[in-house]
Amino acid sequence: MSLFDLSGRVAVVTGSSRGIGRAIAERLAEHGARVVVSSRKEEACRAVADAINARHGEGRADVVAASISSKPDLERLVRTTEERHGRIDVLVCNAASNPYYGPMSGIADEQFRKILDNNVVASNWLVSFAAPGMVARRDGAIILVSSVGGLKGSGVIGAYNVSKAADFQLARNLAVELGPHNVRVNCIAPGLVQTDFARALWENPQTREAYLSRTPLARIGQPDEIAGAAVFLASPAGAFMTGQSIVIDGGQTIT
Repeated sequence: MSLFDLSGRVAVVTGSSRGIGRAIAERLAEHGARVVVSSRKEEACRAVADAINARHGEGRADVVAASISSKPDLERLVRTTEERHGRIDVLVCNAASNPYYGPMSGIADEQFRKILDNNVVASNWLVSFAAPGMVARRDGAIILVSSVGGLKGSGVIGAYNVSKAADFQLARNLAVELGPHNVRVNCIAPGLVQTDFARALWENPQTREAYLSRTPLARIGQPDEIAGAAVFLASPAGAFMTGQSIVIDGGQTIT
């Protein structure tokens, strides 16, 4: 078996209608997985699934629209996938939100709660729904898409960074709980990537230049440059890795 072979595996990727989530879904499918594309808008998910099926054959991608802010939606995502495909082998918790840009002193309580609920609590909901099937089969890979923001402070996305730091610890705790059942839990921590989600950071000339001046590779990342880590963590190549975080940031955090 190839170290990166995902043939026959069933993967659910949240927030996969665009950006990093879409790149992960496409690369998992390329390596043999059947992928369930999920985000709030079914039409956007369908476009991604259609593109994957056109490239790799009908049935390689499916759609289950769901909002990460809705616990019933996330349970339906898991149950529908299990009904259609029999199981979930790989869960990628990628979807997140950040409704506030500015200092912590100015954030409203409801904005802070939304960030924590969508970026941390929702991931735990998803794992609680998907993990029992993995435990029963003694096989599974769970991937939380965090951020290098969880490793440092910020004057403008501090609340988001708090949630991303929590993702690291959530992965560690879940890895301890699920490891005895051969279910692995890891994080990916991207740096600044050219997505719509991060537009406020990379589109601002001053912010972008400040970031690039501290980045050894002297550029921002592309969504597809994050996807390879997800393939690694989901595949036999990552079979002995759990509770860890892979930083992919062009070297920015080492300077």
